[in-house]
Amino acid sequence: MIDQAFIHMISGHGGNGIVSGRHEKFVPRGGPDGGDGGRGGDIIIIADGNVNTLLEFRYRRRFKATAGGRGEGANKHGKNGGDVRIRVPVGTQVWEADTDNLFADLSSQGQGIIVAKGGRGGRGNARFATSTNQYPLLAEEGEAGEELSIRLELKLLADVGIIGLPNAGKSSLLASVSAARPKVADYPFTTLEPVLGVVERFHDTFVMVDIPGLIEGASEGIGLGHDFLRHIERTRVLVHVVDGSALDPLGDLRTINRELVQFNEELAGKPQLIAINKLDIAEVRELRADLEELFAGQGGPVFFISAATHDGVDDLLNKVYEVLQETRVNDETGVAEVDMDSLPVLRPRPRREPINIRKLRDAFVVEAPRVARIAAMLDEQDWNARIQFLGHLQRTGVVKALEDAGIMPGDTVRFGSIEWEWE
Repeated sequence: MIDQAFIHMISGHGGNGIVSGRHEKFVPRGGPDGGDGGRGGDIIIIADGNVNTLLEFRYRRRFKATAGGRGEGANKHGKNGGDVRIRVPVGTQVWEADTDNLFADLSSQGQGIIVAKGGRGGRGNARFATSTNQYPLLAEEGEAGEELSIRLELKLLADVGIIGLPNAGKSSLLASVSAARPKVADYPFTTLEPVLGVVERFHDTFVMVDIPGLIEGASEGIGLGHDFLRHIERTRVLVHVVDGSALDPLGDLRTINRELVQFNEELAGKPQLIAINKLDIAEVRELRADLEELFAGQGGPVFFISAATHDGVDDLLNKVYEVLQETRVNDETGVAEVDMDSLPVLRPRPRREPINIRKLRDAFVVEAPRVARIAAMLDEQDWNARIQFLGHLQRTGVVKALEDAGIMPGDTVRFGSIEWEWE
């Protein structure tokens, strides 16, 4: 089972706006008609109940959305870039790669997040027209997309988690109450990955998961438990299976419960039913009264069962169902329509960008992305275009900010990758 994956994503760049003028017959004074560029495609992660694992991301780890199209004359908007929708299992968490920064917890069907927003399209010269500048020579470069790496982590969603030491009979119990067929054998760590099974009870169903690999030290990464303890967090009820024929069954119970608390203290608050297994062994039947007394007051109802012969299993399931009904929350089921307009954006861009001036040793650097994108599209050989750009800098407050920073004629000013001598 693949329950963790690293992927890299790049959203689409916005398309460039253009400088264009109308050229129509019988229209002596055609105005500006340069269209805006299209927006770049987004990278969207959506929880889908039809997806069960993260296996796809073992083979595909790079996702890139397409860029927006260039604007055209006649006020034609460039084509928007195509979005990339990444579908993951319900219960997937989205983390920043190599950190503990959680971006999203996609715990319900249809829940999603825009993790990399596509760049906005650049404005064409028609957008810069004013009453005093009826034929602007300014256009805007498309906004760059975003690039980031994330970690996907799957926590299985199940109603009931079966926990216990290896060989306590967890897999046998799941196999006896559901159609799941986990591997069953008499050696430790037979089960190497969580196994889900659907249990029918009272014309209703619930999902049980066999959590493998729990031993002493699991919360510290010993054995297999560290990889699977996270799945227990998504269960509502725990069934703690104890080997009744073990040398110290109460010590086994306390060992696992101690690991749960050390991994996450909230796990101690989950309802827990104790199932003392292997009642089919004569020794366990003879010690039943002693075991009942030994386990009294351990924080949950105690049931004696045999996963092999099904003895006592029905009583256990009835109680599991009863406790589950008390804790179950009505989750949304089915395929939900995804409203793309309402999806949260991981890093939304502000509509208005602040203007910052940094004085470096050899230049004044203007930190204003929209201004830098206009400068990148400017025809520096066209004096009229330069004059219009200066007027734009005055209207947006860049000139005042530069003067306040102490710029003088002859100094170098930098807009993104463009450098000019200040006049």
